Amino acid sequence: MLDFNVLSTSMANPTILSVFYAFLLSFVLGTVIAVLYVKTFQGLSYSRNFLHCLVLCPILTATAMQAIGDNVARGIGMIGAISILRFRTNIKDPRDMFFIFASLAIGLAAGVHAYAIATIGAMCFVASTLVLAKTPFAHGPQFDALLRLHLKREDENVRELEKVLNENCKHFAMISVREIGQGDLLDYAYQLKFKGKTTNHSMLSSLQKVPGAKGVNLMMQDSIIEV
Repeated sequence: MLDFNVLSTSMANPTILSVFYAFLLSFVLGTVIAVLYVKTFQGLSYSRNFLHCLVLCPILTATAMQAIGDNVARGIGMIGAISILRFRTNIKDPRDMFFIFASLAIGLAAGVHAYAIATIGAMCFVASTLVLAKTPFAHGPQFDALLRLHLKREDENVRELEKVLNENCKHFAMISVREIGQGDLLDYAYQLKFKGKTTNHSMLSSLQKVPGAKGVNLMMQDSIIEV
């Protein structure tokens, strides 16, 4: 059974059992954070190595905190050792950065034997993330897709394109228009919000029927991410 006496052990004199509890809690809560990341991920694909990082980061952080203890000199030495490492991985998504910070915070709390703080903090982080994932403003972006196509410079073609967009979209917005092919063609870019019955396949079929439309490219919003 869990010996609650070891939960109040100070950093200066940790017992083997309290150290074991720190590593076990770090692993369990790190795994919870990794599972949460997978369940709330909305992009095209996620990195398996990043998931491993979310699980292992709390354990390594707890190890560092256990090694430092209450010794200031050890802390300074640890900072010097870490400064030698070069972390060149770019975190492009702010959401990923917060998940890494959550793993670090859990490892820090477990490493100093603040088990209640680590557990409650992880539970609050999980609950907040799930609430944000389920709220209406978090259900994807305002637009569903990005449309790029080339159209001959004729007013009739533009009217036919807008007719198709009105039939299939709740609303749409032109991002840009530019001349290509020595001015014979116009390159249009639109953001689209589909109607409930509209799919990407039906949208493509309708666009291909527009007179003079060439190079139709429909990119769904979930795939417009940096991989």
